[in-house]
Amino acid sequence: MAGYSKTPLARKLGIKPGSTVYLINGPANYAELVEPLPEGTQIETVSDSDRLREGAQFIHLFAADRETLDRSLPAAKSALAKDATLWISWPKQAAKKLGVETDLDGGQIRAAGLATGLVDVKVCAVDEVWSGHKFVYRLADR
Repeated sequence: MAGYSKTPLARKLGIKPGSTVYLINGPANYAELVEPLPEGTQIETVSDSDRLREGAQFIHLFAADRETLDRSLPAAKSALAKDATLWISWPKQAAKKLGVETDLDGGQIRAAGLATGLVDVKVCAVDEVWSGHKFVYRLADR
């Protein structure tokens, strides 16, 4: 459970029962962050986004820097099913106090996602280090 909210992170992210979460560049404690997972949900860690298969329903991409975002986002978007969810997480500015450096901010994440033709529909705190933007295809593009 992240932050001050009593809502479990898996619920805030919209992880559904029986789904596969494709995790790109995620933190080592991601499974702990999203506990409890809905029944039948699997997390598949993907170190190289090029390995993603088309039709993914839920992708959570973590980018600590612009280079990682630029390298991973195109493949993640191309693997995303038309009715699916792509979360892009980046280190919060406050994470610098924890020793996490970044050259990204929420505005850059939003701009990068919009540039792919997706729309952002939600923002949430993942934990004390990471924030996330939720992206989906426009209704007209589904």
